[in-house]
Amino acid sequence: MMNFAGTLEPVHRQSLDASSIDGSVIFQIRRTQSLLARRFNSRFSSFELRPGEYGILLLIATNPGRKQTEIAEALGVQRANFVPLINALERRQLTERRPSSQDRRSNALYLTPFGEDFVEEIYRAASSFEAECTARLGGKKAREAFLALLARLAI
Repeated sequence: MMNFAGTLEPVHRQSLDASSIDGSVIFQIRRTQSLLARRFNSRFSSFELRPGEYGILLLIATNPGRKQTEIAEALGVQRANFVPLINALERRQLTERRPSSQDRRSNALYLTPFGEDFVEEIYRAASSFEAECTARLGGKKAREAFLALLARLAI
């Protein structure tokens, strides 16, 4: 920093006190979510897949034929936000909508054959990503405890 005489003086700054956010549950979750989303995007960039689309594909793979409202609800996504996501997956020929056998007014979601192959590929990438997260948490028991704590916050 320059002083009035025009010479440089060393800058003495105190370290930033981040204790107000370091102890905040909501801030720590948000910061972690942001960091993990960046890691996810980096890891899954070759698939051109966003986290929301990933969740949709996994739920359809394990629940073929379920109504799109059920999938959206399970993900906590509002209908207005869900429709563009499923439209994008359909344009990529990963998913398809068919009339529901229980309610003809609703659409049931399925993976296409191409979508099934695609999900197999992302399962492999996801398992590696999940293994890294599990290791960072300290192992399977710590991961299970962490997920249980998150579930308690989500109620």
